[in-house]
Amino acid sequence: MKNDTSETDREFENWKALADKAGSELVTIKLPSPIYGLPQEVPAFLDRESGTVRSVKDLVESYRTAPQRKSGTAKAFTLESFIELTDRHKTEDTVIFANTDWQKPSLTTVVDYHKINSVDADNLKHRINYEFPLSEEWQAWTNLNGKRLSQEEFAAFIEDHIADLATPDEAEELDFQNKFSFKIAFPSQMVELSRGLQVNADTRVKNVLSLQNGTAHIVFEEEHQTLDKNGNRLDVPGMFILSVAPFFNGETARIPVRLRYRKTPGGLEWFYQLYRPDFYVTEQVRRDLTRAAGNTMLPHYEGTPENPT
Repeated sequence: MKNDTSETDREFENWKALADKAGSELVTIKLPSPIYGLPQEVPAFLDRESGTVRSVKDLVESYRTAPQRKSGTAKAFTLESFIELTDRHKTEDTVIFANTDWQKPSLTTVVDYHKINSVDADNLKHRINYEFPLSEEWQAWTNLNGKRLSQEEFAAFIEDHIADLATPDEAEELDFQNKFSFKIAFPSQMVELSRGLQVNADTRVKNVLSLQNGTAHIVFEEEHQTLDKNGNRLDVPGMFILSVAPFFNGETARIPVRLRYRKTPGGLEWFYQLYRPDFYVTEQVRRDLTRAAGNTMLPHYEGTPENPT
């Protein structure tokens, strides 16, 4: 820092010597009429020897001890910190935006947003960002949503995530059965299914029978001594209930999940489909946007702000 100052001092002395020799001088350029975003007067160096006018901005800026304006993006790791930071830096023009993309939801405060009821623009360079932290459980289920798995892979996945499943209550069971016409499985039934699939991982499928209540029977060609009382028959429910929090330390969402499979020459392929995962994320983002706006008394919008220039 000391060396930079010394070099600037030498440059200034060179300019001064040049000015003294040629009768050059520092002058002030005044604008004939106001231009938004520019000062009314700007300093310049009039070089009489070459007949040119040169900016002194770089020279003057080298002496700056503080930024000209606030800029940069602060990243908050919790909603509470986002609200507190926004409340600390807010002005009468500050606004909050919510990106409701369910895969990458976020809140962004633009402290220096464009002034209200004015055509004048602001810098949009001072921001506070909060990216909703998606929980590991939520990411595990959404990453495999709709993807086909082998019988062994699917069974292992269900076994590893059995704690994420929930027992449907009477209202859910009636609502989902009327809506989807599928029988909803209890967690214990999913455990029984996953273990039966693991036992029969290398056994060929003999037949798949679809029933009117939305379930299906899978019949394997061989029996195994560790199968349940039905021998080589496995009951496959049409749906189950997933109970996980989309966000880390957030509220739990109960999501119906459609269970599906395809019979192929190589065996059964399994996959599941979450019902409207976007809905649960979007609704939570909207609730948190409303909370942040209420605590800071700021206007709020669903969308993304303009890029700063």
